[in-house]
Amino acid sequence: MEETNREAEATAVQRVAGMLQRSDQLDKVEQYRRREARKKASVEARLKAAIQSQLDGVRTGLTQLHNALVDVKDIQGSLADVSKDWRQSINTIESLKDVKDAVVQHSQLASAVENLKNIFSVPEIVEETKHLIEQAELLKAHRKLMDLEFSRDDLMYEQYRMDSKNTSDMSLIRIYFEDVQSLSDELAKQLWMVLQRSMGTVRRDPTMLVSVVRIIEREEKIDRRMTDRNKQTGFIPPGRPKQWKENMFKVLESTVSTRIEGTQSETRESDKMWLVRLLELTRKYVLDDLIVVQNLMTQCFPPHYNTFHRFFCLYHRGVSARVQELASEDLEANEIVSLLTWVLNTYKSEEMMGHPDLRSECDVNHLEPLLPQDVVDELLSKYVQTFTSNITGWLRKALETDKKDWQKDTEPEADQDGYYQTTLPAIVFQMFEQNLQVAAQINEGFKEQVLKLCLKQMNTFLIRYKEEAIAYKEDHLRDRQLPQCYIQYMIAIINNCQTFKESINSLKRKYSQSSEPTASDANIEKTLNEVAKEGCQFLLDEVFLDLELHLNELLTRKWLLGSHAVDTICVTVEDYFNDFNKIKKPFNLEMSGEAHRRVVVEYIKAVMQKRITFRNAEERREGADRMMKEAEQFKFLFRKLTAGEDTDRLCDSIAAIAEVFKLTDPTLLYLEVSTLVSKYPDIREEHIVALLAVRGDATRDMRQTIIETLSQSKPAYMGIMQPIFKDITVPSMTMTSMTSMATAKLLK
Repeated sequence: MEETNREAEATAVQRVAGMLQRSDQLDKVEQYRRREARKKASVEARLKAAIQSQLDGVRTGLTQLHNALVDVKDIQGSLADVSKDWRQSINTIESLKDVKDAVVQHSQLASAVENLKNIFSVPEIVEETKHLIEQAELLKAHRKLMDLEFSRDDLMYEQYRMDSKNTSDMSLIRIYFEDVQSLSDELAKQLWMVLQRSMGTVRRDPTMLVSVVRIIEREEKIDRRMTDRNKQTGFIPPGRPKQWKENMFKVLESTVSTRIEGTQSETRESDKMWLVRLLELTRKYVLDDLIVVQNLMTQCFPPHYNTFHRFFCLYHRGVSARVQELASEDLEANEIVSLLTWVLNTYKSEEMMGHPDLRSECDVNHLEPLLPQDVVDELLSKYVQTFTSNITGWLRKALETDKKDWQKDTEPEADQDGYYQTTLPAIVFQMFEQNLQVAAQINEGFKEQVLKLCLKQMNTFLIRYKEEAIAYKEDHLRDRQLPQCYIQYMIAIINNCQTFKESINSLKRKYSQSSEPTASDANIEKTLNEVAKEGCQFLLDEVFLDLELHLNELLTRKWLLGSHAVDTICVTVEDYFNDFNKIKKPFNLEMSGEAHRRVVVEYIKAVMQKRITFRNAEERREGADRMMKEAEQFKFLFRKLTAGEDTDRLCDSIAAIAEVFKLTDPTLLYLEVSTLVSKYPDIREEHIVALLAVRGDATRDMRQTIIETLSQSKPAYMGIMQPIFKDITVPSMTMTSMTSMATAKLLK
């Protein structure tokens, strides 16, 4: 206590010291004192109130404990009195056993009297009930059946209460009422029959369906009551519980399954479209039935049955079971697509389960899939295998048909722009288009998969197409008279390559979500370009086979004296290119350029083969003038064939060589040759030697000097410009003959 007082004094001192830190605060001492006095009075009042409250609570608790003690003593006394009375009444209870038996017997007799009318008229009521059942008066029949069952059950229950081990009396009652059970079974059959025809009944006579549901609801109540009594007494009447409500749902489920299975009226043997018809009938029947359920049948069942949702689930399970049966059969490719399209798209669409009239009741997004994903994957895999096999066969047949057309004596058809073509691209891409349209009906992923498969098969097909084009050319070379329209069909083959490219790009734009090129795209592009370029090469080979004799006349003595070889070459090339105009871009332009290059190369080859050696300056001048004239002819021709594109460089090589021949002063020969080399860096040493040999007046020392000087200063060939001399070889005999000629001149 003293310690507490000290702590209080110390706290008070600190508070006073805090209040009186400045001199001006001394004037407020009285104010501080009154404030502290008020605080002290307030604290004391609260403390007194708290103590008083605690004291009141303790007083109340003590009073309640005292009252409880009094009550416990009273209860203890009462229990003692009850125990005393119970011991005294044991003998009295034993003496009342006869009274108890009399009460039970009285209850049985009362029950018998109550059911006496039904007991004596059981045969009559049974017959009357049978008649009502036959007349479809189901509610009245059920009422009489209930009366009979109540009479039987009450009698058996009273017998059970009196002597549960007396089986003979129980059997006697059961035998007497045995027709009641058969009546119950007969009525149940009628109920199930009505339920099996519920879709028709609810349209024609909904009151019949309502009566059936009322009967079943009554029986459910009786089942519950008898089950409860069984728990209390151990007695259950025969035939209970009937569980008609449970059986009703089983019948409805069986009815739905039968209705769905009954939609198949055709088989594959009788109709190739059997599955399409089956699925369409299923869609129609299911949708019609669910609309009937929503609009009519829900009004015939109690709300707690959740009728529409129950039927919705029944139909879903029934359709799922049926679809899984179909999926397990050996379906063809088109049937697999029809089934998957129906399952994955049609089923949940507005045409069926997602119909606007049904949408308010059930959400199709919550439905389980009709087919497990592994079954869907298996069907898709089977379709891909079948499709791969089929498309390989289709492409083979299409190519064989196209090959037969190549042998025809009539020209191929032309498109709207006049370009030759065959039906092969249209046939191939019609097949691809049809299968991609089918795949698109299933889902986007499968569509992409089928597109990749089509492009893969296309790549393999084009390799075969290339081989057949080469074989076509080789067969023609054995007899150039056959086939008669070789040129036209080779042009069609080239044009088909461009059509294939355009069709592939069209398919990808239409059916692919990705614009990224794939390895398959690159392979297809490469193969198509190879087929087209080789086709162009085959046609040019055909041209140059006809030009061979005239090309051999170039730079010969006959040519120098006056030959129409170049005139014939130009006429022949122009005639061929009248047909080659039927080739599509860009191949026609590439072909014109290649023809131009080959003509010039063949002309220069004629120079390098040293078919002529000029004897004097006059011959050199005449030969050079002729070469320049012919170079101009070639320029004119190929400008016309290439629609005005620059053709000068190639033909200028002929003029440049002519300038070497035309030079009259041999001492300036090095400068002229240097100019030629600077314009055409791909020219080689053997080419210069051959040119000097044809010129005929270059001495050995002059040739040696020119070659050595040029080899030291020749510019490097960068491969930028189109090469001319690169592919021109100089026969080895040129060097030998040139040496022998030089020796002969020296001997002279």
